[in-house]
Amino acid sequence: MVRLSTSALLALALVGSSIAAPIAIYGRALPTPVTAATARTYVSELTVADEVNSPAYARSKFKTWDIISGTCDTRETVLKRDGTDVVTDSSCKATSGHWVSPYDGVATDLASDLDIDHLVPLKEAWVSGARSWTAAQREAFANDLTRPQLLAVTDNLNESKGDKDIAEWVPPLASYRCTYARAWATVKHHYDLTIDSAEKSALLDILNDC
Repeated sequence: MVRLSTSALLALALVGSSIAAPIAIYGRALPTPVTAATARTYVSELTVADEVNSPAYARSKFKTWDIISGTCDTRETVLKRDGTDVVTDSSCKATSGHWVSPYDGVATDLASDLDIDHLVPLKEAWVSGARSWTAAQREAFANDLTRPQLLAVTDNLNESKGDKDIAEWVPPLASYRCTYARAWATVKHHYDLTIDSAEKSALLDILNDC
């Protein structure tokens, strides 16, 4: 039997998907979410279902961070992508740079001030379908650099978001909410995850104003 490496499994998980052109946001190159019109279509195609947390979610079910290139893992790759003038050491740790969190517009020159947010939280994915995935599929989701799923954001803001869905939490920066909703619909649709009724209503409320 041929056994694939983690990196190969991740690559296979991304094959067959269209890779969107990047969009510049605060100097970053972020995979572009679909348009608001397409996002509304995606939402209409998603299955509406109550969240199911059985078996119970565990963070350990989603492996992070993968090595992406050389010694650079997913976190460091996102930090380099989302920052400007980023300098890294021999182990690819960011030693200096400048970042602006897209959720609140807060700037920092310290990588330690930043978390890498899973836009669709890992627990949210679990309760809307990922509990039935293989470990390799969950790993691919948790390290997905192709969809608009990973962003460098203010750490305390990421902690306040936690595992809340879009009906329970949106970015405090109002100008980013349309992008956030478009990205949410893009990720949920790509991975064929379910949405609950409150989540669907919140998505459409934002998307209809985009």
